[in-house]
Amino acid sequence: MSINRLEVYVLAEEHASGMFWAQHGISFLLKIETDRGNYKLLFDAGNNWEPIKHNLSILKEDLNDLVGLVLSHRHYDHTGGLKGFLKELNGEIPIISHPDLFKPNFVLPFRDIGIPYGREELEELGAKFILSRDPIKVLPRVITTGEVPRISELESKMTIGTYTLENGKLIKDHLMDDSSLIVKMKGGSVILAGCSHAGIVNIVKHAINLAGPVRAVIGGFHLISANQERIEGTVRAFKELGVKEVYTGHCTGLAAECAFRNEYKENFKQLAVGKIYRFT
Repeated sequence: MSINRLEVYVLAEEHASGMFWAQHGISFLLKIETDRGNYKLLFDAGNNWEPIKHNLSILKEDLNDLVGLVLSHRHYDHTGGLKGFLKELNGEIPIISHPDLFKPNFVLPFRDIGIPYGREELEELGAKFILSRDPIKVLPRVITTGEVPRISELESKMTIGTYTLENGKLIKDHLMDDSSLIVKMKGGSVILAGCSHAGIVNIVKHAINLAGPVRAVIGGFHLISANQERIEGTVRAFKELGVKEVYTGHCTGLAAECAFRNEYKENFKQLAVGKIYRFT
């Protein structure tokens, strides 16, 4: 099977255009046209379903023909819309993620920023969880990265200072559940990233190992608190790794967005709800 066309609809993001509603979080609708048929996938569910529902109505898109939902990681701004999403569907749906999806994740003073629902209540609404540390083939030529090796020296000290509970002890949480989605096309793969807690350079390197050259990277890069050295190093790494197009927002931060825009010029786009990015 070959993918002839990919459309990425921005359903949730901090910026919005026209009559669309913004929110803190990420959600993308993927429409994939192949020589064997057409498929629709959802990537992440934002933190609230109501704005996504509103945005879908403007786009005149129906999610009942989805083949599945991929969750990048457990944080509430990527999973909070799950319950509302499931209530809208007519039947069961596969939800692909990591085994740590329901593991608590705290910031101090104590606030749980992980998934706000239990597994059973979501399964009662039709969720069929497929949880794996390894890459999963969602469709032919569409795979998850699974756990991403943390190998980049540039990102070796990266942390957002969160904690989890393990055997009754509070320990630092390195969010090993962070994963991305790869759509392999003839002109190079398109990567969908949620928050890039694994490190966006690590993600791109891993995607290249799994699927070859990368054409575009879309999503949050979590450079919002990075220093200038790391931001410049990330932009330089993208160029060295052959990334041709960058579409970013959410947790990337203004300084990093400016650095990418200066380097990528017309091949840089800031994410905004209502935008549709097309790849052929």
